[in-house]
Amino acid sequence: MKEGNWIPEIMYEEGSEGVSNIPFIMVPANEEMPLLLYIFESCDTGEKEPGPEGNPIPIVEWDLHQYADMTILKEKLTHDVYDKVRAALGLETLAAAAEKGRKITSKIRGNVEEITLEGG
Repeated sequence: MKEGNWIPEIMYEEGSEGVSNIPFIMVPANEEMPLLLYIFESCDTGEKEPGPEGNPIPIVEWDLHQYADMTILKEKLTHDVYDKVRAALGLETLAAAAEKGRKITSKIRGNVEEITLEGG
């Protein structure tokens, strides 16, 4: 059941060591993760203009960005189109990324087996 009044809040873990720099959104039980996020980029121009009381205030440029859920794109687009989207974002094709992932997983399993056999 979607309430419709919920506004996602982008959050970061606090702490120093071992903390991920990847932000997260706490999604209430009655809501769903947004499929698309709109985020303004705010850049100080270095210039100032008179404020309401005559004090100089910085001039800021705003640029709206949209971020889509890649899982939805993967489900809804053809394989070729999805790979074109990945390429446009500077990512490898899904097949190339999956192969690299398999190699990493295989190496990790080999290391775990080696440690297990050594009794460590």
